[in-house]
Amino acid sequence: MRGSLAGRITLVCLAVAGVAVIVAGLVASRLIRTTADNVLQSSLAAQADVVASQLDETGIGNRLGVGKVADVVRGQGISVVVRRAGGQALGDAAAVQAAGKLGLTADRSGRVTVAGSQYLVETRVVGTRGAAFALVLPARNVEATQRALVRNILLALGIGLLVAAVAGFVSGRLLGRPLRRAALAAGSLRAGRRDVRVPVQGPREVAEVAGSLNSLADALAVSEARQREFLLSVSHELRTPLTAVTGFAEAIADGVASGPDAVRAGETIQREAARLSRLVEDLLELARLGADEFRLDMAPLDVAALVRDCAEVWQLRCAREEVSLSVSVPSSPVFVLADARRLRQVIDGLAENALRVTPAGAPMVFSLSASDAVVSLAVRDGGPGLAAEDYPVAFERGVLNARYRDRRPVGSGIGLALVHALVTRMGGTVTAGPAPEGGAAFTLTFPAGRHGR
Repeated sequence: MRGSLAGRITLVCLAVAGVAVIVAGLVASRLIRTTADNVLQSSLAAQADVVASQLDETGIGNRLGVGKVADVVRGQGISVVVRRAGGQALGDAAAVQAAGKLGLTADRSGRVTVAGSQYLVETRVVGTRGAAFALVLPARNVEATQRALVRNILLALGIGLLVAAVAGFVSGRLLGRPLRRAALAAGSLRAGRRDVRVPVQGPREVAEVAGSLNSLADALAVSEARQREFLLSVSHELRTPLTAVTGFAEAIADGVASGPDAVRAGETIQREAARLSRLVEDLLELARLGADEFRLDMAPLDVAALVRDCAEVWQLRCAREEVSLSVSVPSSPVFVLADARRLRQVIDGLAENALRVTPAGAPMVFSLSASDAVVSLAVRDGGPGLAAEDYPVAFERGVLNARYRDRRPVGSGIGLALVHALVTRMGGTVTAGPAPEGGAAFTLTFPAGRHGR
């Protein structure tokens, strides 16, 4: 099971603090040992200097005087070794051995080992006759001090670990709160709500998550609104031919239409059925384009010859609508890598859209141009064109249909979306913009190809 963010942050803080405690403990133990030795040695040296300043050769020779001094330092666990002028050293046996190892002939400081035990020793010479004394401190007293210091440091480090755990838990809760809000908002979006928004606050990364979630909610709302508009436009396009087919079929079935009327009714049914078939086919093509199994027969294609063939067909249709078709195509072959059938489908779709809105007497243009790098094919018309803000969204499904169906003849709302998808899958681009003829221009651009490739 996955742990919570607060738990993980707490564990991370504990781990970091634990590593810091271990490192600090290792370093501190070494420093404590060295520092404690130095501090106690310095303290012992200071006491030896004080004792030496209070004694002279007479004092060293006076048991009472030495005894008073010894009582003072012995209370601190320090042994006193005394050597009178010309005599032997007196004191505890171990202390005498430790002092003897260091030597009572000069002022000295050091650590010596006697019978496996270590001692800190300070020796001082008093007077000019060779009298001397030594202060001897067992190292176990130093170790006891060190252990006390280590215990205090470990206590402080333990408190630090506890503080780290509390800080990690609190930080995790604070960081997790906006993320939990984001998760709840995502659940609401999954349930169908689109008015959910998350406050953009907290650390930058958390704020970015909230902002991205809000942007996703906005995008979903816009996308679903467009889908509704698209469904409405498709429903509108389906309703008209279905009404005609249903009405004329009922007339034939009831015997109302007979003779020539029945023939006209049959022709109408056939025409509207073909219109329904084209609409369904466009929907299926658009759905297949979004699937990975959609196949294209890509091959080198002379697009100049293809445009001329298209123009022969559209010359007749334009003539029936009293629209003049102009064709500007290079005389030499122009090759691109494309699917011939799909590119013809794209040109026919753009030409049909252009002819639908081009009034009688206005021009329609097929224009092909080529350079070393790209080949551009434009289908332009002299119709009413589009508003400037409509060109960027011209290839989105149903957008133009929803905006213009009450003002001019429109198609199914998916023709331009299908054009964009087909051209993109063939490696080209398609753009929309105003045409010099006064209407709209749709321009296909493909990388230039060579014959045989």
